[in-house]
Amino acid sequence: MDSPENLKSAGVVEPHPAWQRVQLARHPKRPHSLDYIERLFTDFQEIHGDRLFGDDAAIVAGMGWFEGRSIMVIAEQKGRDTKQKVFRNFGMPKPEGYRKALRIMQLAAKFGIPVVTLLDTPGAYPGIDAEERGQAEAIARNLREMARLAIPVIAVCIGEGGSGGALALGVANTVLMLENAVYSVISPESCAAIIYRDSGKAEQAAAALRMTAEDLMSLALIDGIVPEPPGGAQEDPVAAAENLRLALIECFGELANMTAEQLVDHRYQKFRKMGSFFA
Repeated sequence: MDSPENLKSAGVVEPHPAWQRVQLARHPKRPHSLDYIERLFTDFQEIHGDRLFGDDAAIVAGMGWFEGRSIMVIAEQKGRDTKQKVFRNFGMPKPEGYRKALRIMQLAAKFGIPVVTLLDTPGAYPGIDAEERGQAEAIARNLREMARLAIPVIAVCIGEGGSGGALALGVANTVLMLENAVYSVISPESCAAIIYRDSGKAEQAAAALRMTAEDLMSLALIDGIVPEPPGGAQEDPVAAAENLRLALIECFGELANMTAEQLVDHRYQKFRKMGSFFA
């Protein structure tokens, strides 16, 4: 492989590291939520429907076991081939998906079961039907109710963490990101179209958004980075899952001794500090 110096001398411009991470986060062979659920959780039983409108296949939710403890898992699923992508709506949840997630969280709180959420979406679905059924309200309600959950909540961004579509499942005591995941208020293409009036400047927008795991860690917006195998999680999904397993074990160990009140206060203080800057 040519070095960056050889590429520059040949007139080839190396992509910005942030844009490279975006491409890895979107890699067609990158492990998705169901791949991690299969490798990390045993006896997983999926729960369907929001008891209001219907079931949203873009969000997979259910109960399983992790290292001997019962656990609720809520995950965004993109789909692998064309048929799956259409079925999963390309990983873009609709209001019923977020309401299903909230139903599962409230069930977990009732029985004192920890929650793990897996974030992997380009964003919430922006279609007319989703807006008619209260997309913004569903996301806002999740943000509020997640802040009140008196149970341990861990969120992991495994691929794309797109805007409120991901944040609606991301109000957690501990927020982790895989090494090559990205987490941002907007996609680089949409940001470029708005800010630069040119969606072709997505690479420039990706750098400006500070959306990589290292950027967000330096800004204290996430709590940890889960390493990936060389070349990305798609090169060795088993190793990637094992790294995530070890990270989750450590996180649960840190949260295990907190009372319900401490968990809520910990989550509140964590997000309250974000965006506070002093001269």
